Amino acid sequence: MIRTILTMVARVYKTEGARGVLTRVYRKLKNKNATLNGVPLTSAISLFNKRDVIGFYDFITFQDVGLAESLNSTASKNTINWLIPDFGIGSGGHLNIFRFIKMLERNGYKNNICLVGSHRHSSPEKAKMLINEHFFKMDAEVFFGIESLPEAEFSFATGWTTAYYLRAFKRTLHKLYFVQDFEPAFYAGGSEYAFAEQTYKFGFTGVCAGGWLATKLNQDYGMQTHAISFSYDRELYFPHSIAGDSKKKVFCYFRPPTIRRGLETALIALDRVATQNPGVEFIFAGWDMNDFKFDHPFQNAGLLSLEELPAIYSKCDLALVLSYTNLSLLPLEIMACGCVVVSNEGPNVEWLLNNDNAQLTSSDPVEMADKISELLHNPDKVAQLRKNGIEFAKGTSWDEEGNKLLNILKRLAD
Repeated sequence: MIRTILTMVARVYKTEGARGVLTRVYRKLKNKNATLNGVPLTSAISLFNKRDVIGFYDFITFQDVGLAESLNSTASKNTINWLIPDFGIGSGGHLNIFRFIKMLERNGYKNNICLVGSHRHSSPEKAKMLINEHFFKMDAEVFFGIESLPEAEFSFATGWTTAYYLRAFKRTLHKLYFVQDFEPAFYAGGSEYAFAEQTYKFGFTGVCAGGWLATKLNQDYGMQTHAISFSYDRELYFPHSIAGDSKKKVFCYFRPPTIRRGLETALIALDRVATQNPGVEFIFAGWDMNDFKFDHPFQNAGLLSLEELPAIYSKCDLALVLSYTNLSLLPLEIMACGCVVVSNEGPNVEWLLNNDNAQLTSSDPVEMADKISELLHNPDKVAQLRKNGIEFAKGTSWDEEGNKLLNILKRLAD
């Protein structure tokens, strides 16, 4: 994360000088909800002040926290603890976690949500109110820290930092790891890469987002893994009828602090697309892209609410969505709205996407641009990919994935 911040600062300083850097920092700090890589910006900035390294990473060496003399397996039957990092409104990773908690509640499981590490919530009650208001209405109770966390039949880590807390937590029969991405890749080679990688060797049972991640953790670290897949919100994502002109439109999702989403590759490719296809319109969302140089007209949609996204997807012909670690929910949501997804090749992508439901390309920006340009001049292929994408998305089901998780828990309990 520090590398990401320094890269952004260097880029702005080079083009706009010190005044530009100070202006942007001030603008971001005025926004209390601003985040960087899913972390509150104020927390991200505090990483520059890690003089107390031992204190900052004290959870790495936690031992036997939350001990009990014995575990009452009868009392904890069908109870699940979820250890999560702090959440922000709109966090996709937390949305997935809360979605599965909601499904488990419908199937008779009692769930406890435990915030571990630093967070910005004044009380468990207020944290629960935020979850119910901005994610799902749930019965799950919220706890701060594992010391007060009740015993449970199952306990889940949900990110590498939470895995260290779970390693120390003893009041549980089964320890599991809800893994949504290969988190070591979030960092340059160094301590944090090693800290994250080590958690795959803790002996937890992995419940992984997709086959690529499940296979990787099993083969590389000997972790027992199970794969579950993705779906989408059918009430939100579907083709919307949008009145407009006949111009071809290309959407691109940008999130500069999240380097695995390939901003540089996308911008270079789209610059070439724009030069070769002067009449094409571009819509950029996910970030204020006025911060970046792109010498072609584009609609700067910025950070949108979930409710605003389907209309944007529906009016676009193509969407460039790059993923250099695991996929997010975005490709499925875009396909469900009738927009053709263009993404990079690789096993981390191809466990879900292929050239029947999307357009895959190498990460060479020249080849990527050429593939996009070919599609823009081939309406028949776009129509077929659009049809295939909608059908593929409709074939997915959150209920089916929830049943997979239920079966995993039942097998562990036997």
